[in-house]
Amino acid sequence: MIKTLFKKYSTYSRRQRSRIFHSYFKIGPETTILDLGGGDGNLIASMVKNKKNVCIADFDKQALQKAAKMGFNVIELDESGKIPIVKNQFDIIFSNSVLEHVTVDKKDVYQFKTNKEFYKAAIERQKLFAEEVRCKSDRYYVQTPYKYFMIESHSWLPVIIVFLSRRLQFAILNFTNKFWVKRTSPDWNLLTYREMQDLFPDAKIIKEKSFFMVKSLIAIKA
Repeated sequence: MIKTLFKKYSTYSRRQRSRIFHSYFKIGPETTILDLGGGDGNLIASMVKNKKNVCIADFDKQALQKAAKMGFNVIELDESGKIPIVKNQFDIIFSNSVLEHVTVDKKDVYQFKTNKEFYKAAIERQKLFAEEVRCKSDRYYVQTPYKYFMIESHSWLPVIIVFLSRRLQFAILNFTNKFWVKRTSPDWNLLTYREMQDLFPDAKIIKEKSFFMVKSLIAIKA
């Protein structure tokens, strides 16, 4: 029941973001898009009809194999945050719910024991990722969940979890991952409006709202 409700809500949110995306970008038959962290391409496929002009970039090899089978071009990434393309190779860089995961190498997630040391490492890599986006395309759309929305989007737990110490987060997630409908690894560093502005100073920062509260932040340069 809970899982079904969250899936319906997630579908609604994706449709809302699609409307925002198309309100800022006119997608023609020749418009090329790089979907950063696009996984198997399922999301962008629901937003853009012409797959041959869309390239999925991700470090998940299995997801990229699925994307290729769907008809997308693919680029394999590493975890550095660098984007292996030349400037304006694509008309638009698109990224949805990826920036918050561009933090530390996945194998090192549990090595950071305090919020301070994790944040320091995470924000540096997020800065590099943002700089790469800004340098590699004059037009981009980068969405990330808002830090203080009432439900933390990766664990589906109340927002209180983002205020807890990292050790306590470990303990709670290790417990809830055993039975809760949403399982996650604490690799995410959620951002505030000010932090998003700092990462993308040349963009317009859109506040996507749900239940009259900010749910996600979208940096748009169109």
